[in-house]
Amino acid sequence: MKRKLKISICIILSVVVICAGGFLIYVNICYQADETAKSVISDDKVNISQNDDMMVFMPKNPEYGLIFYQGGKVEYDAYSPLMYKLAKQNILCVVVKMPFNLAMFNIGGADDIQSLYPNIKHWYMCGHSLGGAMAAYYIEQHSSDFDGIIFLAAYSTADLSNTNLNVLSVYGSNDKVLNLESYQENFSHLPNTTKELVIDGGCHAYFGNYGVQSGDGMATISPDEQQKQTVDFIINNLKR
Repeated sequence: MKRKLKISICIILSVVVICAGGFLIYVNICYQADETAKSVISDDKVNISQNDDMMVFMPKNPEYGLIFYQGGKVEYDAYSPLMYKLAKQNILCVVVKMPFNLAMFNIGGADDIQSLYPNIKHWYMCGHSLGGAMAAYYIEQHSSDFDGIIFLAAYSTADLSNTNLNVLSVYGSNDKVLNLESYQENFSHLPNTTKELVIDGGCHAYFGNYGVQSGDGMATISPDEQQKQTVDFIINNLKR
């Protein structure tokens, strides 16, 4: 009996070790920020700082605040070019660094960030892909603290339809990662005032700078152009 128990315990421990090892291998294979992203540094328009929890893009005269959740298995600094472009438009951008590069492990990452910048009265959540879905879960519980939410190649399974949020949704026409059927099915979870932009020639990965994403479509525009169109759309629709 004791021998059987020992064998059972060894089998269970072996399975746990194998599963843990498989998980660590999975999460440590991620999309890394490319040289363009790494080359974004502070200048006379935007000050960039970071710590273990976040990366902050601070313009001289911020009018809005934006809290950003990264896409699944994408390094958070891969979004530096997009955040810099937004910050140049007087938007304070805070990119939350997620455990294992997966926003699902820190949905509450936006907690307390607004209190660090009490002079900013208008705040938005924003997220790419999985990060957008997790940002929606967060804002569902904190809708009164935000002016709106911006989805980048993402959709909300949380019901935001009865909120007064200003909701923007952007994706590329050549995106093959975003499940368009699920995107369309869940569009009813958003307010009927939601504004949408489909970027002609854009893909899933080009909201960040981390190279080609597995399963994505072929873009016919550059990451820089996709990000410029995204920023223009956001700026034009920030105020209702």
